[in-house]
Amino acid sequence: MGGTYVGIDVGGTNVKIGLFNTELELIRKTSITTEAEMGPEIVIDKMAKTAEDLLAEAGLSLQDIVAVGIGTPGPARYSEGVIIRSTNMPKFKNVPICKMLNERLGAPIVFDNDANVACWGEYAVGAGKGVKDIVFFTLGTGIGGGIVSNGELVHGCDENGAELGHMIIHPDGRKCNCGQKGCVEAYASADSTARRATEALEGGAESSLKKVLDEKGRITSKDVYKHLAAGDELAKEITDGTAKALAITCINMLHTTEPKRIVFAGGMIAAGDKLLNRIKHFFNEHIWTLKKETVEICFATLGEDAGIIGAAALAQHTEQRTNSIT
Repeated sequence: MGGTYVGIDVGGTNVKIGLFNTELELIRKTSITTEAEMGPEIVIDKMAKTAEDLLAEAGLSLQDIVAVGIGTPGPARYSEGVIIRSTNMPKFKNVPICKMLNERLGAPIVFDNDANVACWGEYAVGAGKGVKDIVFFTLGTGIGGGIVSNGELVHGCDENGAELGHMIIHPDGRKCNCGQKGCVEAYASADSTARRATEALEGGAESSLKKVLDEKGRITSKDVYKHLAAGDELAKEITDGTAKALAITCINMLHTTEPKRIVFAGGMIAAGDKLLNRIKHFFNEHIWTLKKETVEICFATLGEDAGIIGAAALAQHTEQRTNSIT
């Protein structure tokens, strides 16, 4: 049973690892705590040992690995296989992760940003399957993104492009954690959605959310969508603001790369059609009238496994492309 691809999705809290066959069907998967405070040597050793254990459980060995894909957060020099730094893993500075993993697993390592990896998963086997051009957004604490144009990920000259959450949609607007003002992340992430609702309540707005804030001391985007479903007017106003910000961003991306599909992933898509239909409404309201657009706006389909699936799929794609050149 040869031809195995390993997908690794590195987060600040957990590392997910999966084994896949040549059809990108899941063979085995597991999750381990990152323990980033232990430093890169120990974390990478643990990743490799866990991958080896998974292989053994499946009756496989290191020799069955064709390639390994790995996605990590934060800036990196991907062509060199080096993590520059990571806010979630402060001890990871200029870490040659590809070299270190290759020494432990003995297989080619394909390395990319975690959002790019999830984007590639949706492109390869998820909501973007069957088209050549997609734009991908992850809606969580912040907003991440990825772009596939003509069947390849877009990286940019310094390999850290597609930071879609930091497109400025309101010049001199709300302060973003990145230091800019007016980023879409400052208006439409899960955290900023909850923050805007909290600010409105503290400013005297009437809403059933006030009880949640009083009892819990905070509200979440999940609370906003729950109260939206119950007909709360402030929840509707806040959701409309989030949806409009995302719609404007979709329009900007349509005019930049002209994707066939724009895919939203992340915890916030649990809001369902209440959010998606509003994004489509504001998109249609603000898009130009010069021509009818065929772009499809939809939710991702791979869920929490997008990272490991995408990492394995990207490893396979890179390996096949390399072989076709040689």
